[in-house]
Amino acid sequence: MRADQLTRRTLGNETLLVLGLSLGQSAVYAIVSLAAKLTAAGPLSKQTAALNTSQSARPYLDLTYQLVGIFFALLPVLLAVHLLARDPGDPARALGVDLTRPGSDLTRGAGLAALIGLPGLALFWAAAQLGINATLVPAALPHLWWAVPVLILAAVQNAVLEEVIVVGYLVTRLRRLRWRLGAVLAASAVLRGSYHLYQGFGAFLGNAVMGVIFAFFFLRTRRVLPLIIAHTLLDVVAFVGYALLPKGWFDWL
Repeated sequence: MRADQLTRRTLGNETLLVLGLSLGQSAVYAIVSLAAKLTAAGPLSKQTAALNTSQSARPYLDLTYQLVGIFFALLPVLLAVHLLARDPGDPARALGVDLTRPGSDLTRGAGLAALIGLPGLALFWAAAQLGINATLVPAALPHLWWAVPVLILAAVQNAVLEEVIVVGYLVTRLRRLRWRLGAVLAASAVLRGSYHLYQGFGAFLGNAVMGVIFAFFFLRTRRVLPLIIAHTLLDVVAFVGYALLPKGWFDWL
């Protein structure tokens, strides 16, 4: 059955299920994690939020866990694209993840990364000074040959998952459900901020602002690929930079 033949209730339930299997679930866990940090001994700024952590003391088992986790994290993306295939037209073209404009997508992606990254660092520093963020550890993998490739894959996975689900899929579905523009932007932004709450309130604010910019960009261009490129660049710099550079450089986190 095509999407234009489905009821609003069916499309609404579909959207909730997709989010419940992906980043909506992450948002709930992030809220619980933040509550745990706030009710633990010591201020939020003295606690740690670690990303890309080791899953096993056995190196090749750890590598296996990392790759399996990346693979299964991308399945909701395939589900969302599958469901959007019921809409008229090619879902890849509708989401703007096709390769018809490589030069433009790369340029826009790099520009967005610069637009978000530099003010984002300033906001993160301010949040650290105010004590409203946990101490962030972007990468906590052992120093093995596969660590950097896995961190790059993790950055790509984060970018594809978040931009396809939170921007491409969610915005498309909410517009089909006839939500107003402001409500669509707010929903995408609040969701993006919510699943970063495990890092603290500053991370929520920064990612919510990023969410508004990215959702508005998609509504104007109908292109998700530049967003994936921008997000990948930001995460690669954060993950790989933290893994390779002296830890003293990151005390402000």
